[in-house]
Amino acid sequence: MLETAPGLPVLRKTAGAIGAVALIALGASPAVADGSGPGLVLGQIAPIDGVKPGSSFEVPATFTNTGAESVDKIWLSYSVTRGLSHTELPSNCLRYELSSVDEAPSYSDAVCEFDQPVKPGVVYAPEKALTLNALDHALYDRLRVVVSTSVIVPGDGGPEPVRGTGPAVKLVERPDATPADPNNSTHPDWDAVTAKVTATNTADFQVTGAQLKGRVGETVPLEVKFTNAGPGWMLRDLGTAPTRVLVKMPAGTTVTKAHGYCKSVGSGSYSCGTSQSWVDEGDGETYTFKLKIDKAVPGAKGSVALADESRPFDKNKANDTADIQLDVAGGGSTGGGSTGSGGSTSSTGGSGTSSTGGSGTTSAGGSGSTGGSSTTGGSSVTGSSGSATTGGDLANTGSGSTLPLAGAAVAAVVAGTGAVLVVRRRRAAQQ
Repeated sequence: MLETAPGLPVLRKTAGAIGAVALIALGASPAVADGSGPGLVLGQIAPIDGVKPGSSFEVPATFTNTGAESVDKIWLSYSVTRGLSHTELPSNCLRYELSSVDEAPSYSDAVCEFDQPVKPGVVYAPEKALTLNALDHALYDRLRVVVSTSVIVPGDGGPEPVRGTGPAVKLVERPDATPADPNNSTHPDWDAVTAKVTATNTADFQVTGAQLKGRVGETVPLEVKFTNAGPGWMLRDLGTAPTRVLVKMPAGTTVTKAHGYCKSVGSGSYSCGTSQSWVDEGDGETYTFKLKIDKAVPGAKGSVALADESRPFDKNKANDTADIQLDVAGGGSTGGGSTGSGGSTSSTGGSGTSSTGGSGTTSAGGSGSTGGSSTTGGSSVTGSSGSATTGGDLANTGSGSTLPLAGAAVAAVVAGTGAVLVVRRRRAAQQ
């Protein structure tokens, strides 16, 4: 672990460390902004596009001490989201692997210590640029670089850091580079920049429909799914769902209970969000409803479909829609056609009230299953299982495109703004 010098403040990065940072002073006076102290400012990093999965690329990080005094030591931090990974690090760097927490996806952080003077008015860069790997599931990722006069320690809860094994590197002057504008940073002793990294990869978003059976007057369970079949994962800005799923119920039915991530948009249709602003490859959401069969309507059927929005990464459109079929006992089938891949089946027996048993499990950023059995009028109803996160905590059923609590702080995770993260909150539906 990096040791903290006596009297030196620690720049501690929270669980949302790709963007949100907090400065904890340990017996030190705050830095002044009158030009008499240091003034670290990073050079801008342009978006990095066209990265091929399996390849590596360099991080063009430079910074300037725009203050009036030299700095004895600085730290550089390179944080990347889960589609990217660090290559071999120098021995003066530590690598931290942090798991997904709250609204922050998992990330990897390399913190490098440079124990050498940094003169004012001079542009510096590591003598050997740090390199990153693009993994097989890379698609839309984030890179965040932080420079600080204080020790940078990522959020708690992860494994012990691993020290690099490569030769130590030092900072070198870059006389050919233009010094950074001192007005570009409001923090005299640290600065941060975020860049989007886009890989030439695809992600197959798909939906699964259902086959339902029941009698008029009965309530039956409905389960439909959204899955990211990969190979790429998907990361959006905070409060923005990777996609929206539109569920239209069969005619002659009434929704008695809707899924927490879904809101009615009229005419028996629901718009469903996701539990997070990202979705891993092989993961997704399972949406559950309860439908009361009011009457048999010949030829009626429902549907589940991805929202009509741009998805240039998704080349397979054949699985973007699926049917919801309903077979009403004594009234004939009111549906027909395909249910998509792996459609679930629900059946009911005689009349009676509906109750649902079983249990479901969820995991942040992982996979969960929703199954168990329930009885309706004495007959068995069995739900299907699938790889999906269902959010764990209660969803914000009426939320729009933004999250109401701590949004500005946690938004830095994916939007790249610096902020002090002061609270944690439960995961809410991304609409």
